[in-house]
Amino acid sequence: MARRAGVSPATASRALSDHPHVAEATRARVWEAARELEYVASPEASGLASGRTGRVAVVVPHLSRWWFGAALEGLVAQLSAAAKDVLLYRLGDADARRTFFTDLPARRRADAVVLLGFGVDDEERERLERIGVGIVAAGTRVGSHPSVSIDDHAAGRQAVDHLLNLGHRRIGMIETTDPELDPGQPGHRSAAYRRALADAGVGIDPALVVSVPWSPEGGARAMGQLLGLSDPPTAVYAHSDEVAVGAVGTLRRTGLQVPRDVSVIGIDDHPLAALTDLSTVAQPVFEQGAEAGRMVLAGLLGEPVEERVTVPTHLVIRGSTAPPRSPSGES
Repeated sequence: MARRAGVSPATASRALSDHPHVAEATRARVWEAARELEYVASPEASGLASGRTGRVAVVVPHLSRWWFGAALEGLVAQLSAAAKDVLLYRLGDADARRTFFTDLPARRRADAVVLLGFGVDDEERERLERIGVGIVAAGTRVGSHPSVSIDDHAAGRQAVDHLLNLGHRRIGMIETTDPELDPGQPGHRSAAYRRALADAGVGIDPALVVSVPWSPEGGARAMGQLLGLSDPPTAVYAHSDEVAVGAVGTLRRTGLQVPRDVSVIGIDDHPLAALTDLSTVAQPVFEQGAEAGRMVLAGLLGEPVEERVTVPTHLVIRGSTAPPRSPSGES
């Protein structure tokens, strides 16, 4: 290829890697020769010379859930625009997670690692750091490494304060658990519920708090448990929209009207929220993935990267929340 372009092999290599000290005419001549010869660069060989692979490892616990798909779309959009390839690792379950952090398949195969929507313990973080590449997190925090996420406590307060401002005082909470996700996320959203009630001078009834594994089915079961109380809630705050949709399904199956009998609010602004007229607290998921991509690219260029970026959330009021019914039965 260098012979065809009339340059030295070193110049051809610099032209193909877009080195700034190559004249545009020379660069064009080298690329024309590459196209004529159908030349394909070997990432492995290029990596030996440059120490870079051109790849970014992305680790997710789930692929079927909306949040992860939306965040991944934003991340890949940024990386693809910069000609970076993505190596996707799905942890799946506890065994797959253990194997990943034990074997670390991303070692020497990527220039950076992005964790989407799940936290790591100290041992897992230390093993990641031994790879010697940049680490970025989206939807969670990982030590002092660059990260982008919402403020889960603030999002929870927006949801519960909305119910309180409507006049509700007997408010249930459906909190979710998922061993594959960041254990701090449910904690922050639950703490927001308790702080909002305390600030409003409302006593906390433990019977109004139901913990279930994450799923719409879990939300449906939790709502059934809350309706079985002698004094059921007039409003319910769910940790996610999908769980809230499950709760709404139970209410409607029992003949109760939303929000006339019970108000329901979630968090996320999942596409289902708009379809089901669910009040929620919206978070920009695509943007979190995109910001994580920008952090990765800045780090690879040696540019300064902000340690923590918190993206704002906002209340979206739809038809699933209203003031509680008066004792006479009127709203």
